[in-house]
Amino acid sequence: MFMRLHDAILDENLDEVKRLLVERPEIIDERVEGGVPLSFVAARTGNLDIVKYIVEYSRASMNEFDDKHRNILHYGVESGNLEVVKYLVERVGVSPVEGDANLITPFDLAHGRQYTEIERYIADTVGFEYEESYHNPIRSGMFPDPSIVRVGEDYYMVNSTFIFFPCIPISHSKDLVHWKVIGYAITNPQWAMLDELEGGRGYWAPDISYYKGRFYITATYRLNDTGTVYRKQIVVHSDKPEGPYSEPAIIDEDGIDPSIFSDDDGRRYMLLNRGARIFELDETATKQISEATLLYYGSQKRAPEGPHLLKKDGYYYLFEAEGGTGPGHRITVSRSKTLMGVYEPCPYNPIMRQQDERAPIQRCGHGKPVSTPDGRWYMVYLCGRKVGEGYSILGRETALDPITWTADGWPIVNNLKGPSAIQKKPVLDSATDLGIKKEFGMEDLDGEENIEAWDCLWEEGSKHALAQGLELEWMTPRPPEEDGIKVVDGFLSLKGSKHSMDRVEARNILLRRQKDFCFEAQAVMKLKAMSEGQEAGLVCYYDENTWVQCSITGEEGRYYIQVKEHIGDDTFVHGKKELDCSSNVLDGQNISFRVETDYLSRTFYYKVETESEWYKVTHLDNVYYLCDEGIKRGKRFTGAMVGMFAHDKKGVFRAEFSRFLYCRKKSQNSKKSC
Repeated sequence: MFMRLHDAILDENLDEVKRLLVERPEIIDERVEGGVPLSFVAARTGNLDIVKYIVEYSRASMNEFDDKHRNILHYGVESGNLEVVKYLVERVGVSPVEGDANLITPFDLAHGRQYTEIERYIADTVGFEYEESYHNPIRSGMFPDPSIVRVGEDYYMVNSTFIFFPCIPISHSKDLVHWKVIGYAITNPQWAMLDELEGGRGYWAPDISYYKGRFYITATYRLNDTGTVYRKQIVVHSDKPEGPYSEPAIIDEDGIDPSIFSDDDGRRYMLLNRGARIFELDETATKQISEATLLYYGSQKRAPEGPHLLKKDGYYYLFEAEGGTGPGHRITVSRSKTLMGVYEPCPYNPIMRQQDERAPIQRCGHGKPVSTPDGRWYMVYLCGRKVGEGYSILGRETALDPITWTADGWPIVNNLKGPSAIQKKPVLDSATDLGIKKEFGMEDLDGEENIEAWDCLWEEGSKHALAQGLELEWMTPRPPEEDGIKVVDGFLSLKGSKHSMDRVEARNILLRRQKDFCFEAQAVMKLKAMSEGQEAGLVCYYDENTWVQCSITGEEGRYYIQVKEHIGDDTFVHGKKELDCSSNVLDGQNISFRVETDYLSRTFYYKVETESEWYKVTHLDNVYYLCDEGIKRGKRFTGAMVGMFAHDKKGVFRAEFSRFLYCRKKSQNSKKSC
């Protein structure tokens, strides 16, 4: 009976559809391959009469999704029939800007398939042209806990880096959508205080503010759980947004998520959790001069943190993150006529939360508002996207949505709809002026790959705390050795760490964020004589507890290729093989390491310069452990990264890399796209 209904829909036989559904109404609930409801199949045919009958007379639900989280309007757009699209939008109320699992919306489909009439209709419906849009997240990969400030027409953002060095990136934008790292808050290794900290500790939830011509950045400095003090606050300042910044001043007040608020009378304050506690600072914002006082605990009253104050129209607005950083994460707001309160909770709380547990963007919270020069308001906030059995392998990312102010003076984000997949750009045409690539790369709908690549390891004229000439996206777990990373004669030179990567003491691991679920990365290294205990190559890294290496190692004058996987206390070696030629023959040639990533799978390859063929080392089906949820050990708040490493028990070997390439790829699984 089910197949007869399916065939009747495809044949566009309305009479047969009616007869079958009268006889067996429950069969409309059946699905075809890919979890596609029969109502979606009808929408894709473009037959308006059948769609209307199923919507209005069958028991089909209109809040269903297929396995790729596409709704019925995605299929209506695929039909190319404008009347079906209009019916689903206007009568059924399906949103044309709701994203699927890859954040592709019906608007994207109409544009990608060049359905001009449908695209024009959707643009009129949502109020902006496709070319005027941006996608969330605006910063993909590990960009958690965003804080933002505007100075004139320029926006500056900071994000958590935990134990990664340099500490706390400062990014610049002209339009709130396209961002570029321009510096770091802590670039002096002696000031970083990271050497003994476990992964996930370090610098949490920074805040950036501007006061009398100076930029101030504060953050929680989170220590290991080995002493009596776990948390301190640091403050640095500079007259330039990119730095250099001052030596961190330490404020010994327990709590997390500090922010600095300067009142109209010139008095300055720091806010901390739990709830929102406040104490006064001196004018330099480096010394505490009063005891902490609780302003307000929060609206939901579970894990209230991330407090920010905004003074507007005679009110102090207090924004908080609540519910924990998992699925219940949210943003709430309260207000008071006086700084010290009492604070009244917003009747519309939470003003930002993901209500749909099936949606691709989750764990939305920890937001801070910012205004544009013309008086519009936006909120930056953290979010996460999960794959597989709930693994947020990209880490917590940064999203952006508009704030509107209600008639009774309350700020709400994205009209209380939760995080958006696509929105109108706050500022148009500035990305070209900045010369910055859009970090979100939507799957090209014409079948072409959308590639973001770095052909080199360095930028001419760039001054990086790790090594002059490195592009500013590169980081290391904890500061490297003094001569651990160099750029010399066109090569990146990594000194082999005396400690293996499963130790906190490991150094000189050069990494950048994984920004896509599907990508390819290559590292090209010059071969030289290697002895036992020396190895170097490409690494997919989360922390000292979880990583995967594809490397070359030397033993008794021979070269060996292997993949080494580390999960918790266990290390596994895969695909180890000896290269055919001795080291004397291969010395001076280049060897390339490659990883192809498809969601949670990794396939590793290598190629020697004299050979054109890539050789497969091994395939790993599920690197679930490269994320917060992978294993339970310590603090896991970061995200997957990819880069290069070198290891030498004696600390004398140096690996020389000539190139690193990263490119976004499509999924090799036809049922997925990245």
